[in-house]
Amino acid sequence: MALAFDEACLAAAESEAPVGAVLIDAQGAVLARCHNKSIALNDPTAHAEVLCLREAGGKIGNHRLSGCILAVTLEPCIMCLGALLHARVAGIIFAAHDPKAGALVSNLNGANLPFSNHRPWVLQGVMAEDCGALLKRFFLARRKPL
Repeated sequence: MALAFDEACLAAAESEAPVGAVLIDAQGAVLARCHNKSIALNDPTAHAEVLCLREAGGKIGNHRLSGCILAVTLEPCIMCLGALLHARVAGIIFAAHDPKAGALVSNLNGANLPFSNHRPWVLQGVMAEDCGALLKRFFLARRKPL
């Protein structure tokens, strides 16, 4: 999660929502480290999680990332959840909950959808205070005073 946090800090420095992700293989080797780039790429799908999946898939030459684990600083949204399920990621570790858009536990039991044939394990709250504080500082700084 520390590597994902570093990526989130890079996103904040680029005025992107400070979310970072790291995808590791079953042996613990880092396949990809990414951060949000939706603004820079003019791409609403350029979330850290999706960018990690794209990079790792290209690296290993497969759209299936079975056995891989994603660590991400914010609970994935429904778009990212769908991509993670299609990639067959084995596990998802996230730091801060997202009460507005989180699709793993906050608004949806995303790892146990009855219609999905893949169910990753989920670990939540790893470095939640640090990652949550970074998000809070970033969005407070962007709000205009009334």
